Amino acid sequence: MILALDTYYTENKAKSVGVLFNWGESEIIKTVIKKIENVANYVSGEFYRRELPCINEVLTEIKIDEIETIIVDGHVYVGNDLSLGLGGYLYMDLKQKTPIIGVAKNSFSKNNEVTNKVFRGNSKKPLYVSSIGMDIDKATDLVKNMKGDYRIPTVLKELDKITRE
Repeated sequence: MILALDTYYTENKAKSVGVLFNWGESEIIKTVIKKIENVANYVSGEFYRRELPCINEVLTEIKIDEIETIIVDGHVYVGNDLSLGLGGYLYMDLKQKTPIIGVAKNSFSKNNEVTNKVFRGNSKKPLYVSSIGMDIDKATDLVKNMKGDYRIPTVLKELDKITRE
């Protein structure tokens, strides 16, 4: 099973959501929602410090050893030197046992050598895919072939909607 994660912030609160699904399908099997109070402030270059605790709240409701891969809304690396981003820190937090795919809607100039662009549907704007614990080309193919006719795969679009509701 695949777990996709996203978090939405309002002031010092967050809503972190995880959805479980299978590759090649657009149906969500299970949704986990956690609301977190007193979230850390955003610090440029250290986004993971704010988001990782929220993700970990969702993970308390997940049998992690049943998860094949985790998708995060963001980057695995923040630098071409393999400086870790949110996905990389999550991978380390999980003792390097579960592959992480980062799917970002925006580029990050310092990590252009460790991300692949994925063009989906008729969109002229790519998604930026990175991975750790999995070959980047395999991760790119998995994201490219996710269900959905548009730039954002159906499951990830639904995840975003649930997170913002």
